[in-house]
Amino acid sequence: MRLRHPSGRIVHLTCGVSLTEAVTPGDAFAMLDTAAAELRAALSHGLTSGSEYPGVLTIALRLSYPLAAALVEDGRARTRLRAELDARSLEVVTLSGGPDAEGGGAPPSPDATRQPADAQEPGSAQDPDITQRPDTAQDPDTATPQAATPQDAAEQPDPPTSPEAGAESDPMLPGGVLPDWSEPARLQHTLELARILVDLLPEDEVRGAVGTSGLGRREIWDEAHERAGARHLGRLSGGLADLAWRVGRAVRVGFEPRPGYVLDSPEETVAALARVDKDRLGVCLDLARVVRDWPAPEDGIDRLTDAGLSVITVRITDPAAAWQPVLRHLLAADTARTEYIEVDGDGTAAADMSYVIGQLTALGLVPESEPCAAP
Repeated sequence: MRLRHPSGRIVHLTCGVSLTEAVTPGDAFAMLDTAAAELRAALSHGLTSGSEYPGVLTIALRLSYPLAAALVEDGRARTRLRAELDARSLEVVTLSGGPDAEGGGAPPSPDATRQPADAQEPGSAQDPDITQRPDTAQDPDTATPQAATPQDAAEQPDPPTSPEAGAESDPMLPGGVLPDWSEPARLQHTLELARILVDLLPEDEVRGAVGTSGLGRREIWDEAHERAGARHLGRLSGGLADLAWRVGRAVRVGFEPRPGYVLDSPEETVAALARVDKDRLGVCLDLARVVRDWPAPEDGIDRLTDAGLSVITVRITDPAAAWQPVLRHLLAADTARTEYIEVDGDGTAAADMSYVIGQLTALGLVPESEPCAAP
């Protein structure tokens, strides 16, 4: 659902839909049918009792690793998925690549190897209509590499920096969880999600967002992990820049602070992301965790934004948490400091959506098609 903030900025209210049990695109199509029907039925009951909810629903997809791999390797499957979304009046502007999306589906077979991302990127045999961007020089003294492509990132793996790293033929850890940001598998997966997302975006949308983890577990994040993580964040920024240049649509990535990770408190998050490309990389906040774990949530958010970090996405994972003051702080009358609000897809998500819509209406947000009062 697209809502217009009094400042004029569009804010997307989305409902999380998990496809982490889907291994193939066919599985995903069947699960979309069920999810769309359940969402519309619940929203119709909460908002327009007695009739089906008529509007376009915006969903935040969570893909299993095998499904993401299948989609990035098959452009026709991405086209089909986009058509299936359109047929159900669904639109996607965000994908989750964070911890909640990592446990679904079976990990790849240990004796099966993945093709590098360049097999699917624009400019390859599957996308002959898009020309390759010329190489550009990289200044070694700058914080962010220039024009590193997704295939560059995939083709220049770093040696494993911890015993937790998976084997080269199987980038997943036991249990179907991706390694942290010290490993190239995390970089490759995130760039692949960005490649999938640009093909799923509605025709009139020019950018979307991917959520990811808070770099890695603090207990193992030593100097070697930190160096590798910084290198991968630089390549992530370069890969996103190259993708935007080639397809004309931008994807930003939000890193989610969480207890026990390198990104935890506002101060630690600011320090860890001090040198990233802030035009493309920012944070994704779980408001329930922010309220529970940060002593002064509003001050913490100010600390992030004062340091130039964008709050790209906020998630409402626990409707019982006192997230309302934090959301009001993010959506103050003069500005909207976030672009995507996701209501968790578990449990009574549609009922929670109805409640969140009421809260946003009280803050002056209105449907995109309606005029809003001046701030």
